Amino acid sequence: MLDGKEPILALAPMQDVTDLPFMKVISSYGSADVYYTEYFRVHGSSNLEKWILESITKNPTGQPVIAQMIGNDIPSLVRSAKELQQYPIVAVDLNLGCPAPIVYRKCAGGGLLREPKRVDSILGALRDAISVKFTVKTRIGFDSTGVFDELLPIFAKHSIDLLTVHGRTVQEMYRSEVHYDFIARAAQAVSCPVLANGNVYSAKKAEEVLQFTGARGLMIGRGVIRNPWLFHQIRHHRRGEPIFIPKGHDVLQYIRTLYDAVRPPDIRELAQVQKMKKYLNYVGLGVEPTGQFLHQIRRATSEVEFFKICEDYLNHDRLMPLEPFSLGLKETDVMAGEHL
Repeated sequence: MLDGKEPILALAPMQDVTDLPFMKVISSYGSADVYYTEYFRVHGSSNLEKWILESITKNPTGQPVIAQMIGNDIPSLVRSAKELQQYPIVAVDLNLGCPAPIVYRKCAGGGLLREPKRVDSILGALRDAISVKFTVKTRIGFDSTGVFDELLPIFAKHSIDLLTVHGRTVQEMYRSEVHYDFIARAAQAVSCPVLANGNVYSAKKAEEVLQFTGARGLMIGRGVIRNPWLFHQIRHHRRGEPIFIPKGHDVLQYIRTLYDAVRPPDIRELAQVQKMKKYLNYVGLGVEPTGQFLHQIRRATSEVEFFKICEDYLNHDRLMPLEPFSLGLKETDVMAGEHL
């Protein structure tokens, strides 16, 4: 994959989203080239979470899986990396980008970007412990981009095999425009392949980001929740082939498929409806521009009510590009508290 000519298309690691059922759904609509797990929480007394391991051991996609870790304790990270390599993964990834306050306040995820020397030590220890590919997902700084020039030589020093750059700082969360120029700088500065991450929501946008950054590929998260055909569309666009645009009833069927796929056994109806709102927060941004669909969905309390609202807006044959009507305040509100 790293040596191929076509851009690498990766499904982003999204906490409480990219589990086994979601991976299976996405693989049926136009699979990613590689899937990342939710992050394994690593600390002194941690064990590998069984439900995340299932996305590795029961991987239904036919594509490789990368296991992501988050933490800051070197012995624990080394221990977990060695344990993960006993499973069928192609790489171990270190999360240096999670912007959730509950994470960065513990100096994990994006919080580590405040301490480049500590990042240096962690990467050195992990590089020695990892015999499969070793990858890193990062943002471009914590509260400013000034540290990025310090981080790039550290990434290069430890010969990581793949670097994913989300083009925002940790404190920008998802509020700002993506600073694609910093991704382009990374692609020039390190010898390993770079994946561009952040606000890729259409095949056209994907091509623009690839051309501007010179990245080896794309990591996409929220855009694929909204539009599971996106990887498929990007490949067709690059080949100059007609792009499939779903109609309303296609989107409705996707929601039905997702509802059934992510429903745990014995879950209460209300809890399942609440769970689905997490996904519909993203899908809804591409349904209609007024916010009424999301307003109604967020107030649904039963399966019948939930699907009645979906049918009211989606049971039609009109084309739906599923590009977000707003990339501003509404999407920022949706992102609050998410680890994407």
